[in-house]
Amino acid sequence: MQLDSFALNPALPVVRAELPGAAAAAPWVVSGYLLAAGALMPVAGRLADLCGRRRMLALGAALFGVSSVCCALAPSLSFLVAARVVQGAGGALIMPAGLALLTNAAPPGQGRRATGRALGVAGLATVCGPFLGGALAPSVSWRAVFWLTVPFAAAAVWCAGRAAESRDAAAARQPLDVAGAVTATGALVCLTWWLEHRAAWVWAAGAVLLGAWCVRAERRAPAPLVDLALFRNLPYVALTAAGAVANAATVALLYVLPLSLQHGRGWPVLAAGLAFLALAAGGPVAGRVRPGAAVPVMALCLAAAGGALWATGVSAGAPALLVAATGAAAALGVAGGLALTGTQAVVRRERAGGASGLTKSVLTTTAGWGLALTAPATGADPAAPAPAGPVGGGAVGGGPVGGGAPPSLVLPAAGCLMGAVLMATVWGLERRRARR
Repeated sequence: MQLDSFALNPALPVVRAELPGAAAAAPWVVSGYLLAAGALMPVAGRLADLCGRRRMLALGAALFGVSSVCCALAPSLSFLVAARVVQGAGGALIMPAGLALLTNAAPPGQGRRATGRALGVAGLATVCGPFLGGALAPSVSWRAVFWLTVPFAAAAVWCAGRAAESRDAAAARQPLDVAGAVTATGALVCLTWWLEHRAAWVWAAGAVLLGAWCVRAERRAPAPLVDLALFRNLPYVALTAAGAVANAATVALLYVLPLSLQHGRGWPVLAAGLAFLALAAGGPVAGRVRPGAAVPVMALCLAAAGGALWATGVSAGAPALLVAATGAAAALGVAGGLALTGTQAVVRRERAGGASGLTKSVLTTTAGWGLALTAPATGADPAAPAPAGPVGGGAVGGGPVGGGAPPSLVLPAAGCLMGAVLMATVWGLERRRARR
């Protein structure tokens, strides 16, 4: 899932040139996937709790594999976009079901480490995706990106079949909360669309209205899609919010660093990706953090990431820039892993799917802010299609977006520092509450 999220970004110009269809549809090859994945994760997480995590993981992996074949055989841009939306739906089933299955299948005390190792593999795929796509598109074909994911999807189906089933037994006889599913998905679609087109405030208003309707529906539902008690769980809310900040900063770093090293200092694309290898180590490290220490460790990670991002922006030489960026990637990798391992540790195991679906949805939906935070320095429209992802066509194949000043990491750094202050405050409140 993570590999396909970003591997196609550098290949978009090749896809647009090869397939017939309107040029305006090209960015939706990436955006359609992320929109479907982010908007459907709360529903997918709850379905995993109700119908079985193993069953939903197998279904999601099968759907992902079949849609990957359709993407590889796409005869037109419109067909490719439709297949990518279906692929995003499969990805939405995979992530929350997989995390919840690991949480419930692992022996007591080992769930965080198992989840951390899985997140490490996902982090490695995130790092390799843009560079793999950039290498395959000109040398083999952009279609090879999708063929590459088919055996992984088949392996996921096989592995899911060997796992023990788990579900929310208390709510197994309750029907799916359709009103909550429709309103929550609609609110996330409106929010994601607004983040892509921030001048269209009607979508922001739609997200607010549908969100309010969703809360009202969830209060009345006997088995709500989103457990509103999660929003009274201070560590869960704080870790999810901090994870969103870390994810947005990661997207900004993934976009800015290749521009700075490739176009500012002439480094090759693979050398520019060395700093991102530290992201893959974040998951396993996060998996070793005990639940009680998740909030203060998150605060330290965000503080370190903020300082490193600021140093990345002021570093004059390439070696210093690479060191600062590696430090930022390592801190952000741990913070991103903690957002998932930490939240799973502070919720009831039977609602692990719904909780992971909500957290992952927030992280996916708010990732678009990463590019928006770099836009003031570029002088470009942040919703322009060129940087359609962490390392989009503009990041790999051209200079700074809009031809203005190089993009800046000042705002992502400030966001991380503010997040660190928030997490330190939450930690203080939790310690005070524990003393009473």
